[in-house]
Amino acid sequence: QVQLVESGGSLVQPGGSLRLSCLASENVLEHYSIAWFRQAPGKEREGISCISSHDGSTYYADSVKGRFTISRDNAKNTVYLQMDTLKSEDAAVYFCVAGPPRRCRMVLTSSTPPGYDYWGQGTQVTVSL
Repeated sequence: QVQLVESGGSLVQPGGSLRLSCLASENVLEHYSIAWFRQAPGKEREGISCISSHDGSTYYADSVKGRFTISRDNAKNTVYLQMDTLKSEDAAVYFCVAGPPRRCRMVLTSSTPPGYDYWGQGTQVTVSL
């Protein structure tokens, strides 16, 4: 059974940093790519990053490229999203999602990519003075 639990969301000032964690159930990271989505009030859900279980390749939306870094620690069953130089527009609920090994790129072009069926409950990130 695939279970995902996000943590690390908080209130941070513009320009600050946060690290989100996505704890997955056993063996999930070996078989599923993990993506991060976010959704702000009144806005469409946005796929922002993905790490492939196939070869470890990473993908980023233009809106976060150069500021966010996705990584994984298989021994800890955890995927991280390091977020630096945060902006007010980064404020949202962040979700991690498990999907097919070779479909990371789809995360960046669809708010509901096929096969990404397992979602965490989300963690709130607020960026404000």
